[in-house]
Amino acid sequence: MSADGRKKRVCNHIDLSWNKGRLALSEQMQSKYFAYKGSLIGQPLNSAGFAELVRNVRTAMPDLEVVVDECICEGHKVVTSSTVMGTLATPLFGYSVTDKILAIAAMSVWTLNPAGDIEEIYTLVDLEGVHQQLGIETPLSTLLSPA
Repeated sequence: MSADGRKKRVCNHIDLSWNKGRLALSEQMQSKYFAYKGSLIGQPLNSAGFAELVRNVRTAMPDLEVVVDECICEGHKVVTSSTVMGTLATPLFGYSVTDKILAIAAMSVWTLNPAGDIEEIYTLVDLEGVHQQLGIETPLSTLLSPA
């Protein structure tokens, strides 16, 4: 699979899973060894765990939209920079309901096998940005003064 093909596959996976909730289709793009790791979860998730995570987030944020801002491919690795947008209709990850539209930065490193199946996703979420948008003071925000 070409670099453009790998980038297209990753962007399609994001659209099918996060934006459309078509988890059975997105799962077909994952290898049988699939693992999802992220800064918001304590342990790697398999395909079923990833699907549950996506369902929980989509339920809490019914207006969820994930926009891929940049997608870079090098070998069998793809890196995406995305903006996750939506409002929290129900509590999620310890955050309370809000009518504010959140715009959350996320970076993911994707590993694809030679056949083009997604083997691993590792996602980092900008939690400090979330805290700022929700008005939550953290040790870091009190340490740094606004520019």
